[in-house]
Amino acid sequence: MAVDVGGSGLRLRVCRDGVGGPPRSAPGARVGAAGLDVAALAADARALLDAEGVDRPDAVCWSTRGLLFLADPADVLLAVGRSVGARRTAVVSDAVASLVGALGEVVPGAVVAAGTGAVAFGSDFTDHWTRVDGWGHVLGDRGSAAWVGLEGLRAALRARDGVDGGSDGLLRTTEDLLGPAESWPRRVMTGADAPEALASVAPLVTAAAAAGDDVAAGICVAAGRSLGQSLLAAAAGLEHPRLVVTGGLFRADAVRAALDDVVHGAGASVTRSVGGALDGALVLASLLHGTGGLPRHPEYVHVGGSEA
Repeated sequence: MAVDVGGSGLRLRVCRDGVGGPPRSAPGARVGAAGLDVAALAADARALLDAEGVDRPDAVCWSTRGLLFLADPADVLLAVGRSVGARRTAVVSDAVASLVGALGEVVPGAVVAAGTGAVAFGSDFTDHWTRVDGWGHVLGDRGSAAWVGLEGLRAALRARDGVDGGSDGLLRTTEDLLGPAESWPRRVMTGADAPEALASVAPLVTAAAAAGDDVAAGICVAAGRSLGQSLLAAAAGLEHPRLVVTGGLFRADAVRAALDDVVHGAGASVTRSVGGALDGALVLASLLHGTGGLPRHPEYVHVGGSEA
């Protein structure tokens, strides 16, 4: 069984006799003063398993965002083990699952994931484990959809203020989306959904760039360069790594082209991504089932269970 927990939802997939079933979903990560509400997530996973008619899985890999900052990995492992009751259980960072899913197997490589946030991760699954960025929309997530949206709002407000570097087009389309500019500060500085609100502006920026808006194009190029730099930093020190990218932002030609320029300038290239974090979690669950273990790391990979 594979589980991937992100901000937008919990997704679960069961594999029987080598055949994967359809993904099932539940609400995503709930974050409070104490961090991730792991117990609620584990209960949701148990309910989805019951709907699948599964009592005790042979092996489960649980991929979750915020493993380093929003939860204690040992607590996550304990809660998942109690609720799911698998014979073997692994809890991994979503960065690890994203890398394995993008590569399709456990081999040396690096991935940069650009969704609402942005994080890069590189590993050889023995000695090299490097995370780059993933600091959140206030401190980092360089090149993410939230970052692009924020830069788009700034460009729109420059147009509103009548100073250089503004985009009248972004001002119009963003006011259509979010309302009057005067309401934006409260929305993106105090709202619980601030990252998602910022990310909702990113498609306006990428569309404007494709339509010839030079300011929007500059934002997309800067995003792609930042993501390329993060990818190379995550891969630094690996011998002949495979480099992959994942996330909806790379559907924007200007973003992807700028990333490719940075990577090619370093004498490397990006290979096709095979899948996402849920796919990676399923690969790891299958490996755990077949071998009884996984490469372990005190921050990124924890393994337990009654037969671990």
